[in-house]
Amino acid sequence: MASEVEPTEEPAAPHPDAAPTRVIVVGGGIAGLVMARELALGNVRVILLEASDRLGGTVTHHSVGGILLDAGAESFANRGGTVAALATDLGLASEIEQPRPAGAWLWAAGIARPLPATSVLGIPASPLAQDVIDVIGMRGALRAFLGDALLPATVGAKEATLGGLVRRRMGTRLLEGLVTPVAGGVHSLHPDSLDLDRVAPGLRTALQREGSLARAVGSLRAAAPAGSAVSGIRGGIHRLVDELAADLERFGVDVRLGARATRIEPGSVTVDGEVLEGSVVVAAPGLVGNPLEGRRVVLATLVVDVPALDAAPRGSGVLVAADPNGASNGTVSSGVRARALTHATAKWHWLAERTGGAHVLRLSYDGDADIPDLADQARADAAALLGTDIPPSAVRDFARVEWIRAAPSAAAVDGITMVGEAVAGTGLASIIGHAQAQAAVLLGGDPG
Repeated sequence: MASEVEPTEEPAAPHPDAAPTRVIVVGGGIAGLVMARELALGNVRVILLEASDRLGGTVTHHSVGGILLDAGAESFANRGGTVAALATDLGLASEIEQPRPAGAWLWAAGIARPLPATSVLGIPASPLAQDVIDVIGMRGALRAFLGDALLPATVGAKEATLGGLVRRRMGTRLLEGLVTPVAGGVHSLHPDSLDLDRVAPGLRTALQREGSLARAVGSLRAAAPAGSAVSGIRGGIHRLVDELAADLERFGVDVRLGARATRIEPGSVTVDGEVLEGSVVVAAPGLVGNPLEGRRVVLATLVVDVPALDAAPRGSGVLVAADPNGASNGTVSSGVRARALTHATAKWHWLAERTGGAHVLRLSYDGDADIPDLADQARADAAALLGTDIPPSAVRDFARVEWIRAAPSAAAVDGITMVGEAVAGTGLASIIGHAQAQAAVLLGGDPG
């Protein structure tokens, strides 16, 4: 029997720029958490699916020698104020801390030297400065200076990667001697795999404006606010995850742990046999588009009792330049196999307060290196890099953590929003900023 009251007009179609009514976010790492929070703030119903039993992804913690430490990122770039703004929104403004001004060192050919004072990711503003010559030699410094000074600004200006730009303008010796260890220590990738505009925003424009790469670096350094390029959070960067999770609970986000998506397509996600419908955001690399690719990184953490380290003999840590003769046995430089060392208790005042005089040393290694006894190798590497004897009896505790650093990916699937390291680039500033921008797009606003 027909209804006695017929509708007089069809319901209006939703505006194409209107925010979705429900979004399924797949992946509970930092990108997924930020995306879910931004959407919830925009009054969107959100379901967050995380395959593991915890949130945060690589932003997590572990206990070593009875000390709670970051097991992933231990600092964030101040670039753009993105991470600090989020931390402030989460109630952590008073907990943001600057590193001690000890500076970092570079280990090359068995010799440790302070890093050049004025640079961007190892690119010097003064290629003929003595601290640059000390690292790459006069020949390398002259090549960098003359090549960059004599080339027109258009040379290298269209290079896609950091490595491509530096190689074209300043040569391979400077690239491998300075930029590779610095950029690798920050991003865990070779400069040839780092998107220039992601890791050094503004550098390309400054090159075209200033006419040389060195002057471009100098102008960026002069324009940067005083203070460190990075900051930390008292207690550890992992506190961001705790506060984000608390906000999601407060905002009514449906967070499901142990929920592995078995099918993802535009408009729906299947998990545990249930089909969830809504707009889809993927914050877990390798689930759609290209399979997960990346570089395996191993972090070795030592807690040691060595009073000689109280003087912070190598500042906040040491970056290691590659040894071209060491590739066959995994050696990076002159017997050292680590890629970098962070003297965490020399870098962070808050951490030094909590260790009872012990020192926290964190070393990074290529995941494909064959190292039978990582604890002993890490101790030997730390002793060499810091120029200080560290006997086995001085080691209070050791921990090993392994991560996959997602390689940059251009994978895209129509109707699915992608966030996270593979599309945003490395570093919390890039990942968080990209997630916030994509959330703004979904909400129908300006991504900024």
